[in-house]
Amino acid sequence: MSGRDVPRDVFLETERLYLRRLTAADADALYELDADPAVMLYLTGGVPHSRTFILEKALPHYLGYYERYESFGFWAAVEKASGAFMGWFHFRPFRANPEETELGYRLKRAYWGRGLATEGSRGLIEKGFRELGARTVVATTMALNVRSRRVMEKLGTTLESEFDFPGDPFPGWSKADCREVKYTLARDRWEAHVTGGR
Repeated sequence: MSGRDVPRDVFLETERLYLRRLTAADADALYELDADPAVMLYLTGGVPHSRTFILEKALPHYLGYYERYESFGFWAAVEKASGAFMGWFHFRPFRANPEETELGYRLKRAYWGRGLATEGSRGLIEKGFRELGARTVVATTMALNVRSRRVMEKLGTTLESEFDFPGDPFPGWSKADCREVKYTLARDRWEAHVTGGR
């Protein structure tokens, strides 16, 4: 696909990227994404996912959302300029409280530091509040993940809580290293922000 082609099944378009449905054809790109220890640092302690895991666990999990929801799930992030697969974003009912909508993303290291995580997340938040009936958007990450925490702050979310990692710490990590944080943005606060408080 050239940078001028629009992907099929586009869910969201921003200035520099498209979000579209994932397909089975994305398996190699997902494996490449999860094979980078830097990408996986705050998800598995830096342990890459195997191709078998991608094919048998991760990809079926991602695709399963399209059967259960019309407008929630995992979405491939495609760079407009090149047509390249950059990673994915998710926007889905939060497992701990389905009344909240959870935002998340995973991007290849080549796309870090360019504001793309913020751009895609901002687009999803706007779509969620304007079109999908979301009332509260939440995001979680490890407390040590300064990059993702900065993204959350740029999006206008506020720190709601800090809590223990649900499970054993990563090998070589302490329980304190694996603390997690939850950020929250309510619809009324978002509306006040985008309208300048009017």
